[in-house]
Parts: sequence; C-alpha cells; structure tokens
Amino acid sequence: MHNVKKISSTQEIRKKLEKNWIQFLNINSRELTNKNFSGSSPPSVFVGHQHYPKILVGPMVPPIHGNTSILDYPEKWIGKSIEEIASFRSSLVRGVYRTDIHRPFGKYIESLQELAMADIPAESELVFEKTPFVNIEQKNFDIDSAPYGLVAPLKNFKTLSPISIDKRIENIFYDKDLNSTQSILKLYQNGVEISKINRIFSMGMIGLKNNRKLVPTRWSIAAIDDIISTNLTKEIENYPNLELYEVHRYHHLGNYYTIIFIPQNNWIFEMQEAWINNKGKIVMGIDYEDYKRLNHYPSIAGAFFAARLAVSEYLDKIKKNAAVWVLREIHPDYAIPVGVWQVREGIRNATKEENIIKFESFDKALSYACTLMSLSKKEWLKNSKIYKNIKEQRKILDYLHF
Repeated sequence: MHNVKKISSTQEIRKKLEKNWIQFLNINSRELTNKNFSGSSPPSVFVGHQHYPKILVGPMVPPIHGNTSILDYPEKWIGKSIEEIASFRSSLVRGVYRTDIHRPFGKYIESLQELAMADIPAESELVFEKTPFVNIEQKNFDIDSAPYGLVAPLKNFKTLSPISIDKRIENIFYDKDLNSTQSILKLYQNGVEISKINRIFSMGMIGLKNNRKLVPTRWSIAAIDDIISTNLTKEIENYPNLELYEVHRYHHLGNYYTIIFIPQNNWIFEMQEAWINNKGKIVMGIDYEDYKRLNHYPSIAGAFFAARLAVSEYLDKIKKNAAVWVLREIHPDYAIPVGVWQVREGIRNATKEENIIKFESFDKALSYACTLMSLSKKEWLKNSKIYKNIKEQRKILDYLHF
C-alpha cells in the first residue's frame, strides 16, 4: 500500500452512531413505548428474507410528522454523512407480519401496495402487538441494504389521509400483461428512481398477473440493477467506440472509486474491491464479465450490479462503447454498510464532467488511476482479468501490424 489516507477509526464512528441512537430513543421514548403509533411514512415498505418463503412484510414509519421523504430516498443522500444516513434509517420503525411470498394480495398487502405507490409522505397509523424492539437478527449488517431501526409485530395498519399516487407507477401496477422485465424497464425509461422501482417490485406489484409475488428487499435491489444494466449494455454494443481512455473518480462515506473507460468493441466489465481495516489489512474481491455476461452471482454481491448500472448509464448517455474497469477501496470510516445505493450514486457522481480526465494511452490512464488509490498498481493488476485481456489484445494487434 501507498498514499494511505487519514481515516477515522471504525470504533469512533460507531460510538457517534450509538450516541445518536440513544438520543433518538430518549427524545421519542413516549411514542416508542406505545403500542399505538403514528407518523409520516416517507413512504417506505419492508420485505424481509428470513425464513423465506414465509417472510415478514410491513410499513416503515418514523415517530415524526410532516415531510419525511429524505428518510428513505437514497438518490438524495449524496453529500450526507454516514451518521446522518444511519439516523435517517434508524428512525424508521417497522411494523411487520408474516406472510407467504406467493400471496401479494389481501386487505393488508393492498394497503401496503397503495403506500408503495405514493409520491409524497403518507400519514400513517399502526397498532402493534407489543412495543417496538431491536431485531437481534440484524446485528450483522446487510451490505446490500441500508440499516433499519426498531421493529414490532403488527396488529393493524392504515393511512390517515388520501394518498397522492405516482401515476407512472399506478399505470404499471394495473398493466398485468407486461412481464417484470418489461415493467421495470418502462418505469426506468419514464424517469422513476431506482429506489421507487425497488419498493413496488418488492411488494409484488409488477409483472404478469399470475406471476406476481413478494420479493425480499435485499434481493430486489440487485435484480433491478441487473435487469436495467443488462438492457443498457446491449444498447451500448451498437454504439461507436470511445475515442480516448477516460479516468473517473469520486469518494464519499469512506468509499473511494476510480473508473477506467477503455475504447473497446465488445462489452467487458470488471470490478475490484479492497476492504481495508484499521490495521491496514486488505481483503480483495473481484468479478469480471465479457459480452457473454456473468454466469454466476457475483462474489462482491449487489455492488457489482449497482456499479454496472452507473457506468452503463454514462456510456448510454454519451452514446459510446467501451470496456469498464472499476476500482473501489473501502476504508475504516465506512463504519457500517449503508447499502449498495452508495455504490450506484457514487459512480454516477464519478461520471460527471468535472470528475473526468482523458488520456491517449491505456498505460497512462492506468498509471494515473492507480495514483488516486491507496493500493499500489501492482496490487490492482495482480488478479485483474480485464488487464490481461487488454494486454493480450494489444499483442495480437502488434503482431497483425508487424
């Protein structure tokens, strides 16, 4: 390693998070110790994965009234601190009840589906079987989903006022002749944010009538990023090649991103992750795909699909074809995982013009990219398939031009 960045320790950040959590509990103790609970849902719903296919599902509501949309709106979280984001999520109380994934209907589910279609916060009232508590099953944070707050078994749920519905979502909900992929792509093309598509996909609200089912939130996030980015990469293959090599960079929440765009005829995508702890120990992860696409679930999980979506959006926007190599370092100040939204939004920000530098050669682009990271060039190249692929292609071209 070289060029190690100054970092806050994981313990220091976790202490701040714990202090904020205790303060939240104290301020809202009256509401949080009552079985009758009310607040403005951002809107937000939760579909769990424990004990699948008999899963927990329910609304997420804070003990707060008014405009609470920021509490479950990842696209608006760029520039927020990890403490702020954790506070947003931990303020949401989940009321849950157990159901089967194959039953995306009934009075209770339909009330949640209506909530999921809302385009502004909805005043909600919940009656719990017992007072909210911390779910110990979530003591190990999920790297794909944002963290959650208290949970309680739900006895009753209703919204207290007419819900303002997003018509783009409502139209898809009632169109039961479109399959899930077609529905997701149509919503995306109509400008619906990924977080909102995820919400209704989880609630079994899209797809062919007889195929609809509830989908755990953590699984639906990866599925949506995969479906949209797969479609975009097929379009990208029809575009002319990028003229120059591009290096994009961005960092937030203890995550450092450097992305190299390489002029190339066929789609190639690789993402490397380096998790660095307080003692400097490094754990690497890597996934690679070519034009045949990935044939297994990525070892770096949903981060792969989130990154692929962000880079494919960029190439589709500029109407160019390229191979893409994403380098990601995760430092100790990323004290708790907040979800793969930060990968998607971080790389989306990396593709903004002010974060791009162009080069005429691959070697210069690669050397510059590695100077932006703590790991050395040698460490990044050691297991890279895309690097070996590019070098091999250059050897073939040199031979043909001999």
